[in-house]
Amino acid sequence: MNAEITQRVERLRQWMRQQGIHAFITPSTDPHSGEYVPNHWHSREWISGFNGSAGTAVVTLDDAALWTDNRYFLAAAEQLDGTPFTLQKLGLEGTPSIAQWLSQKYNVQSTKYKEGAEKWKVGIDGTCFTVAEAEQLERELGTSYFALCTCPDPYDDIWTDRPAIPQNLVELHSVDYAGEDVASKLGRIREEVKKQGAAAVVISMLDEVAWALNLRGTDVDYNPVFVSYLVVETSRARVYINKEKLTTEVADYLRRNDIETAPYEQIFSDLQSLDVPALIQPDKTNVQVKQSLKQAVMGTCPVTVMKIMKNETERRGYHSAMLKDGIAMVKWTKWALEAIPQGGQTELSLSAKLESFRAEQPLFRGVSFETIMGYGPHAAIVHYEPSEATDVAVEPHGLLLCDSGGQYLDGTTDITRTLPCGPLTWEERRDYTLCLRGWIRLASAVFPRGTYGSQLDCLAREPMWRYGINYLHGTGHGVGQYLCVHEGPHQFRMNYMPQPLVPDMTITCEPGIYIAGSHGVRHENTMLVVDAQLRECEGSEGRTFGPYYQFEQLTLCPILTEPIVRELMQPEEIAWFNEYQQTVYDKLAPHLDEEHRQWLYDVTRPI
Repeated sequence: MNAEITQRVERLRQWMRQQGIHAFITPSTDPHSGEYVPNHWHSREWISGFNGSAGTAVVTLDDAALWTDNRYFLAAAEQLDGTPFTLQKLGLEGTPSIAQWLSQKYNVQSTKYKEGAEKWKVGIDGTCFTVAEAEQLERELGTSYFALCTCPDPYDDIWTDRPAIPQNLVELHSVDYAGEDVASKLGRIREEVKKQGAAAVVISMLDEVAWALNLRGTDVDYNPVFVSYLVVETSRARVYINKEKLTTEVADYLRRNDIETAPYEQIFSDLQSLDVPALIQPDKTNVQVKQSLKQAVMGTCPVTVMKIMKNETERRGYHSAMLKDGIAMVKWTKWALEAIPQGGQTELSLSAKLESFRAEQPLFRGVSFETIMGYGPHAAIVHYEPSEATDVAVEPHGLLLCDSGGQYLDGTTDITRTLPCGPLTWEERRDYTLCLRGWIRLASAVFPRGTYGSQLDCLAREPMWRYGINYLHGTGHGVGQYLCVHEGPHQFRMNYMPQPLVPDMTITCEPGIYIAGSHGVRHENTMLVVDAQLRECEGSEGRTFGPYYQFEQLTLCPILTEPIVRELMQPEEIAWFNEYQQTVYDKLAPHLDEEHRQWLYDVTRPI
């Protein structure tokens, strides 16, 4: 048995008995629903020992279980071995939901428990569940036998060496990069709040606070944000942030813009005193915020939509960041293809080298997510991240999948390229080509106003569907402007996502093919939605149901042509691909030395 984890679970159970709680649910999130969570809120990892990025731990007075998805089945099984936790594999037939599992544990169908009897109490930390998540859980549990209870955070009591909330300094994000000052942003926010019938808005998402205030930070890995809340009322605004994080420059900036400050922990008591209707977005705001408000108005946080619409300055910034990133990627790709046959390269060494090339570029601030560098079978693990324990040598054959990105002051990048390290099998070349065809079909799409990403998603999958191949992740996501690399709500994915694609949105295109135990392929560009350049033909005056849009390719990096099976491609796909490759050369070549310029010329020649 893992004695340390067992002792931690017993300490949680003692706390539960004191609170009169029969079960406690610990998610992987923090009060701000971010993708990356500061160490202070790694409670699920602490209680279970499982360190994957996604998972939910449930502890009852005599049992425990952890739910996670297929990315982590193997790792979770190993890390949970010897602990009180049983692994529950999400997505597999026969795996119960948390509500079903609790119902089974407490045998709620037994005639022993009649209506009106004392209910089983299921506890959650109200700061780490959104309003929408809590309401969904309550519906699944039902109210006949269970009562969902909002509790104080137990880990404040039982986690004795818990890391502190980050206190890193905040910095200004110049309007030279943001393109709009804070006064203008707050004015637009207030107008939208009023339209939704409220007089205040509580902003909880860290990237939305950072965007609204034109500030950035380093509290969260890979994302330039800082731990805080922002409340914007009709005539005042207040950011809840610990004063240790504010430099003299930032504090003066906030005062000049009439933005008050208050301690981070004061948010809930202040909300209790707020006497006007306050707008909150249920899927982005934690339960404790809603319970603190006298009048909560459910709606959409204005910043959610505002920040995904890139202004002219931000669009210029993307082009600048993509140019720098393309230069780094060209240098790395050439170097990697030459270094791998010489031996001695591993997934980690290749990843470190890529970061070093990016670090040479102006305005670089770090990577935008942990680099996915998967060779051979590792590339078939969709979100594989090499570690000291998993790192393998990259040999001069097979495929290497590299999904990476950079944070620059003027933009955020996200790109995937799959490199042929040497001789390939027919299946590797076929899958490389099928994935490329899907990438081209979606990237070259033209579509009318009102089209959702879920309506276009099949374009990327159809070529591989004809071979009985599919993938289970989304095909694309929004990208922030020196913010989070994953930005919504617009996406490409199979399930319905009701957000139309409109000009000035950024979005990735990244279909993939993953053959377990063998290889993986993914091609990815970041794109900008723009007005379509429609074909000229007779009857053009009869065009209907427009306007029409298309995608501009922001990413500037060649796709290597050696693995392509040309016979599998359609003529119009080849023409579009050759045009893209030529654009890459034309834009990058002037910024390269002769050696790299010649290499780029060779790899971008038409197929």
